[in-house]
Amino acid sequence: MPTCVPIKDMRDTAAFARMVETAPGPVTVTKNGYDQFVVIRSKDYDDLRESEARARIMERMLLAERERAEGRHVDAAGSLAGLRSRYGL
Repeated sequence: MPTCVPIKDMRDTAAFARMVETAPGPVTVTKNGYDQFVVIRSKDYDDLRESEARARIMERMLLAERERAEGRHVDAAGSLAGLRSRYGL
C-alpha cells in the first residue's frame, strides 16, 4: 500500500526520515491534497537508476544486433580505414 503524507509532516525531520526508511516503497508528499513530490531511499534510487541504465544498454544492443542482421554495419577496421582516408590520417 502506498504511503502518502501531507507536507506538514516533514516538519519533524527525524520522524519523516524514519518513515521513509521503513516505508515499503516510495512516500508521496502532498500539498493541499495534491501530489507534490515523491521521496525514496537513496539505495532504491540507485537501484532505479541502474535498472534504467541496463534497459538503455539492452535497447542499444538489440538495435546493434538488428543492424548487424540487416547488414547495415561496418567492422572496426573498415570504420577506421574510412576515417583515415576521409581525414588524411
